[in-house]
Amino acid sequence: MKKVTIIGSINVDNIMHIKALPKPGETVAMSAFSQAAGGKGANQAIASARAGNKTVFVGRVGDDSNGEYMLREFSENEIDTAYINVTKKQQTGQAYILLQETGQNSIIIQHGANYDLTEADIMQAKDEIQTSDFVIAQFETPLAPTILAFKLAHQAGKKTILNPAPAKANIPEELLKVTDLITPNETESEIITGIRVTDLDSMKRSAEFYHQLGIDGVIITLGEKGCFVSTSKVSKLIPAFKVKAVDTTAAGDTFIGALSSELQADFANIEASAIYASLSSSFAVQKLGAFPSIPKRDIVEAALKEINYAKN
Repeated sequence: MKKVTIIGSINVDNIMHIKALPKPGETVAMSAFSQAAGGKGANQAIASARAGNKTVFVGRVGDDSNGEYMLREFSENEIDTAYINVTKKQQTGQAYILLQETGQNSIIIQHGANYDLTEADIMQAKDEIQTSDFVIAQFETPLAPTILAFKLAHQAGKKTILNPAPAKANIPEELLKVTDLITPNETESEIITGIRVTDLDSMKRSAEFYHQLGIDGVIITLGEKGCFVSTSKVSKLIPAFKVKAVDTTAAGDTFIGALSSELQADFANIEASAIYASLSSSFAVQKLGAFPSIPKRDIVEAALKEINYAKN
């Protein structure tokens, strides 16, 4: 069992089910409205825990019913909540998701307590960070705590995974220097690198951009097209598993959480890990909601055995 510490966001997702995105000036009706636990950091933690990792979370919630709800969800999934602090007189983060019939989504974030995360919160969790196999972070919380967490991980010889979402055009060099693996999707990668991801050549050029910054591992996720994996030893497009997508909300987060359960510290098995993570994501997109859709390890392993048997 690996140990993973996640520095990240905690949101309650408000999902508006619509046929298609409205045009400017157009009013459309929802076919349904639903709520679910979510947030990029929280989704990754659930995926990590359900994939079999010992998972520690560092983050913040507000002193509201949504915060209590999210803490219960974490506890029910056996995630260590000792380092989730409560911000008084603040709302827990929320996301407003426009979910189209195709399964594609557009998301608006209300940061709430997520932006109250501090470097002091990180120092409280120093021992957990420095005894983890991987430390994972995204961009839905302030940068300074993430940078400190990654520095602490590196001081202890541990590996870091940065999910640069929502994308920032100018990621601080201080953070890139302590990032071992970066996992943008194709849209985020274009914002960061200026290179539009359209074919294998542009994927390779994008990966090289990150390698030139000193990042050892690169995985560019490509939705239904799969993912592109790049290290000093492998450069390969891994196709996605073909399924009917109902809701893509937690697909990328499921990928990262599942990946961390398989990946070796030297990234030697990054290709096999990406296949496992991709299979996990294929389950996530077939159900509505973030937390409810993320599969447990036994389900993914059973499917993987069937696939390998079919190949043989």
